[in-house]
Amino acid sequence: MDIQGDQSAGEIRRRQILNAVIDAGTAQIDELAAALSVSRMTIHRDIQQLVEQGLVRKVHGGVTSLASSLVESTIFFRSRQEEACKHAIAQKAVSLVEPGQAIVLDDSTTVAAMLPFLPALKPLTVISNGLRVIQTLSGEAGMRVISLGGTYVAAHDAFFGLLCEQAAQSLRANILFMSSSTVHGLTAFHQDQDIVKAKRTLMETVDFRVLLIDSSKFGRTALHRLAALSEFDLVITDSNLPSETREDLEASNIRHEIVHVRRA
Repeated sequence: MDIQGDQSAGEIRRRQILNAVIDAGTAQIDELAAALSVSRMTIHRDIQQLVEQGLVRKVHGGVTSLASSLVESTIFFRSRQEEACKHAIAQKAVSLVEPGQAIVLDDSTTVAAMLPFLPALKPLTVISNGLRVIQTLSGEAGMRVISLGGTYVAAHDAFFGLLCEQAAQSLRANILFMSSSTVHGLTAFHQDQDIVKAKRTLMETVDFRVLLIDSSKFGRTALHRLAALSEFDLVITDSNLPSETREDLEASNIRHEIVHVRRA
């Protein structure tokens, strides 16, 4: 038996499953088994490995990357969504940062789009519960990185829980950059109450709060209320935002910036 060959075949097959889910957002077990010419049991085992890696989640009869009102999609898939919007929003957000400031970055993929631009603004102190933020900036000269620690959650590549919240409460910074998974009406929501608790704590640690939220997240909802948009000093979104939502922001005197992004 060629064990190495079997392992390679399994890795290739799981990558094919991932690619199928990335393209469609969801896939059925029967369809995957037929397309890959393997048994349903083999697909079940492959999916279980992907679930344990925090890359996908199971649903009845299949697998998905799509968020619901109860469960957010994993960081693997969120990092691939609305990339052009996130890039443009991040560039606008970075323009608010001044050398010498202490800034707080949450664990979101939208905020992570700021990371390539921040070293040019050093010296900076960066506080975060996001492991990607910590790993990316900790090796940069002139960047003082403070990790909030806590319980590591692989699906979000970040730290949460009581230790994270207590660490945040002991600090004070100039600006917070944060995102959320949905906006319903003029209120931000999230699927996970532990993440909401961490984000609410971060909001209390700064003088200026900025919400980075691409237009695809408006008009959707999730289980737990995070904050009214009016609780942020600035909301940055993109030009694909529906006109009625823009009118609501203006009518409610919510300070916002809209960055131009060409619709695909």
